[in-house]
Amino acid sequence: MRVPLSWLREYVDLPATETGRDVQAKLISAGLEVETVEQLGADLKGPLVVGQVLTIEELEGFKKPIRFCTVDVGQANGTGEPQEIVCGARNFAVGDKVVVVLPGATLPGGFSISARKTYGKTSHGMICSTDELGMGDDGTHGIIVLPPETEVGKDAIELLELVDEVLDIAVTANRGDCLSIRGVARETAIAYGLPLRDPALIDVPAPNAYGYPVQVSDPFGCDRFTARTVTGLSPEARSPIWLQRRLQKVGMRPISLAVDVTNYVMMELGQPLHAYDRSLVQGTIGVRRAEEGEKLVTLDGVERKLHAEDLVITDERGPIGLAGVMGGANTEIADHEVHENGVNGTTDVVIEAAHFDAVSVARTARRHKLLSEASRRFERGVDPQAAAAAAQRTVDLLVLLAGGTAEAGVTEIVAPSAPHTITVPADHPDRVAGVEYGRETVVRRLQQVGCDVIGQDELIVTVPSWRPDLTDANDLAEEVIRLEGYENLPSTLPKPPSGRGLTHRQRLHRRVGRALAGAGYVEAPNYPFVSEQVFDQLGLAADDPARRVVKLVNPLNDEEPALRTTLLPGLLGALRRNDGRGTHDLTLFETGLVFLPREERRTAAHLSVDRRPTEEEIAALNAALPEQPRHVAVVLSGAREQAGWWGAGRPAGWADAVEAARAVAREAGAELVVRKGQYGPWHPGRCAELVVVADGTEQVVGHAGELHPRVTKALSLPERTCAMELNLDALEAAGDGVPQAPSISSFPVATQDVALVVDKPVPAADVEAALREGAGELLESIRLFDVYENAEQLGEGRKSLAYALRFRAADRTLTVDEASAARDAAVALAGERTGAVLRG
Repeated sequence: MRVPLSWLREYVDLPATETGRDVQAKLISAGLEVETVEQLGADLKGPLVVGQVLTIEELEGFKKPIRFCTVDVGQANGTGEPQEIVCGARNFAVGDKVVVVLPGATLPGGFSISARKTYGKTSHGMICSTDELGMGDDGTHGIIVLPPETEVGKDAIELLELVDEVLDIAVTANRGDCLSIRGVARETAIAYGLPLRDPALIDVPAPNAYGYPVQVSDPFGCDRFTARTVTGLSPEARSPIWLQRRLQKVGMRPISLAVDVTNYVMMELGQPLHAYDRSLVQGTIGVRRAEEGEKLVTLDGVERKLHAEDLVITDERGPIGLAGVMGGANTEIADHEVHENGVNGTTDVVIEAAHFDAVSVARTARRHKLLSEASRRFERGVDPQAAAAAAQRTVDLLVLLAGGTAEAGVTEIVAPSAPHTITVPADHPDRVAGVEYGRETVVRRLQQVGCDVIGQDELIVTVPSWRPDLTDANDLAEEVIRLEGYENLPSTLPKPPSGRGLTHRQRLHRRVGRALAGAGYVEAPNYPFVSEQVFDQLGLAADDPARRVVKLVNPLNDEEPALRTTLLPGLLGALRRNDGRGTHDLTLFETGLVFLPREERRTAAHLSVDRRPTEEEIAALNAALPEQPRHVAVVLSGAREQAGWWGAGRPAGWADAVEAARAVAREAGAELVVRKGQYGPWHPGRCAELVVVADGTEQVVGHAGELHPRVTKALSLPERTCAMELNLDALEAAGDGVPQAPSISSFPVATQDVALVVDKPVPAADVEAALREGAGELLESIRLFDVYENAEQLGEGRKSLAYALRFRAADRTLTVDEASAARDAAVALAGERTGAVLRG
């Protein structure tokens, strides 16, 4: 909402020394978000005067039309002689009054004006357009043509109100009253402790039986409808300069007098209005829901197919407007255009000032993708009591500016409703804020907002009609707190007991992050929202538990309404974006929560904010939440090791994803079993199942490997993309929680290599497990360093696995016989369990 300071001063007697910055500070302290203060005309310097065009000479021989003009500027140039000016615009004629900037002046943007020779003539100044003066859009995009009665030589800076300050306020969704000069003026008056001259407090005639006929068929959608008629308007009447300038300052474009007046009153009082050409309205004006399939051409020239929930304004022919959103083209106000009935322009208008249901207007505006200034206000709350005053204000301005006559008939249809009252303890704001305001302060602040307050210890508060956002006791407490100043609330820092520091879980998460970062991975946090379509792209089975999601009632993006059950969609999306921007060697990781719905769905209760919830309430709230285990995931593509003078590089592969899982398990102190697996998005031949043993029971905690080609194609990922995901909470539960530092022994190691021949389907992990168990306590480590396949030497369907076994005793140097005995025991157990035999 743009608020000119000059307009604001009409309703609040601000001190003359107060600047826009001062008002900004006051309003911010009162809780309004004033984003900027625009200084209009700050770098404008005269002379800038009114001139009258005396002659126009068309200059020939140039690529574009050029005119050499003489302009009477009175005594503004010091000589009284006509000013010679070269101009390329063509929307003015001899005798027109225009705005002339003379040499020595400076226009907005630091553009200095001097006499200069151009197109073979010397131009002593400029004839100005609205753009050159920074006035905003007037619809002409040409020279400013002033009314004929404007005095020649008059200072145009004062005439056009070019110097002003405009406050730009970001109005929140609950403060629809501040989408008007009236509402901002009320907040300003409260902030300064000054009286408010309410522009809505004007004499309004009582409704009678002579007004324009109106029938409201849906009182829920429209609980108030006021109609007034003005006749005899001059089609030639134009909006005066002051009205045009105020509209431009608030960001609106002047169109025609009748439309400008309704827009002006809307910005002034916050009540949207609409003017119908009376000659084009046929019969009674009605308000009803649209019939499915009805059509309406709105003022923007678009034919719209209406929905059965749309609230429409009608006459005998059908819809003539979308209620609270936009009027129809079939009753549009005409300006210097001949109607079918031969009338030159609109002379009689019907003024509509109504109050429509906020939800209905919001849904209609979004359904038709048609957001307007009117719908913006109705969505946020419009004062229903201001409709009659807004209609009267519009009538008064049309009579004053267009020479019209206000008909005596007044139509006002009102659905019965009682004012909203709230019962609140007088000390409720004190308990919410933790500050002792006292009853007198609470009552005074609520009365300043516009509330009627009665009672002593228990206050009965009647909410003003312009504040529909005040619905309960906490809203009233917030009003008291913000007006007393948020900055005056005491700042009390929490006092945690000393010596606790991070929890075990927090320390684990940080260790995991450092370990992955040390391995070359880059952390890439993502939003926890996904579309259900991504599960198809990941190739999950129809009955996969990961497809059961928690859906949001009000998602940020309608295409992603569900909470994630896996970290992969977000990480793979980040990998795709970076790859598409030219970064092809990627290693990304993320740790975060996933959301798994419980078997029993519960609804969370609304907790009170004036006290701490009880343990039972907190437990019930937690029971209604989905399970939220923390996962860790990595994705890789491109080169894992770069090629260079040091040697050949290496592409990222499934083994890197498995190694990332092992690094995470080491930080958790858990023993991770890696074996062949098959699940969802991973390639069935290059997928590792990650298992831990907790309480003697095996538990699958994740998978790692190369993604299936169908998945990489569906998600537009690079070929051979690899990924890993682990349940970090399950890994933590299976670990001992104590990071193991490497042990340094003073005794030498004994290394024994064995090559075992097994059938190809036998997993290397099974052979390794048998070797580890058979070797006993002397085995320090085991490493698979070679896999060899050759049908001629090994036999069909056989493979050779070569392991390096390191033996060491903690208290002595091992002998060759001891190391060999341990090796032989390991080989024997491997042969017994997997059928392995020593190669050669």
